[in-house]
Amino acid sequence: MTPKATAPPAKRPAVTLSKLAEKRALGEPIVMVTAYDYPGAQVAEEAGVDLVLVGDSGAMTVLGYPSTVPVTLEELLMLAAAVRRGLSTPLLVGDMPFGSYEASNEEAIHNAQRFVKEAGCDAVKLERGGTSAERARAIVAAGIPVMAHVGLTPQTATALGGYRSQGRTAERALDVVRDAVALQEAGCFAIVFEAIPSALTETIMPRMRIPVIGIGAGPAADGQVLVLHDLLGIYDGHAARFVKRYANVREAMVKGVAAFASEVRARRYPGPEHGYTMAPDELERLQELVHEQSGEPFTGGFTL
Repeated sequence: MTPKATAPPAKRPAVTLSKLAEKRALGEPIVMVTAYDYPGAQVAEEAGVDLVLVGDSGAMTVLGYPSTVPVTLEELLMLAAAVRRGLSTPLLVGDMPFGSYEASNEEAIHNAQRFVKEAGCDAVKLERGGTSAERARAIVAAGIPVMAHVGLTPQTATALGGYRSQGRTAERALDVVRDAVALQEAGCFAIVFEAIPSALTETIMPRMRIPVIGIGAGPAADGQVLVLHDLLGIYDGHAARFVKRYANVREAMVKGVAAFASEVRARRYPGPEHGYTMAPDELERLQELVHEQSGEPFTGGFTL
């Protein structure tokens, strides 16, 4: 009896801004991860996440910079374009790097447009409140969705006293509240709260009408984000307190490469099963041609 063919899994509809707003309204948690290349995008796609951020954290995790500050617009556009090629369902957000939006609304709009036109991003993300709210408003008015980011903002970590939790005093917490509300009023479709006290998130949430994605901001947010290389244990650098390892991929990668090196040095790789064959008559003909080219007579006797 011929077994019945198994139907392929139904393709998920693409995640849209309205879908994210709907998930928030229904209380359905939103899942976001970072990705920086084609394989990472494929993993995020198959895992069924809602949003993928091509974060400036790629400066450290894949480009080897000491912080997010040195990464250039061109580098992030290249990474975002690679992610786009591996992604079809999640909403794709490109992180605008330090120095790409601060100078003027015109520069901010131009660079945001590059993320959409050249890399295929659905939206962009920028950090901080203050003048960033003005930039966000201008980009939104130009027709590009904007995700905001408050709390610990890595691009200006030095000004914030380093990579540490923000909003731990009442005065600084009020600044975070003001920034979040201002960015919401500027038209941002979502906002990231990073490294702020859980109680502060709980205090702000009743004021928010847009999805809030937390990273080290407690469970009250509408969703959570982690860096792919952190949650999979690929990145060997310092891990923040809020990072949870769901796998140890780097250890498996080192083990695999070491096994390859060992087999090569012991001449156990490649084996016969890793090679390609040639028809005996073609091989004999090749030997004749080689000897003719060298001017030496072909005496035969070649064995397979």
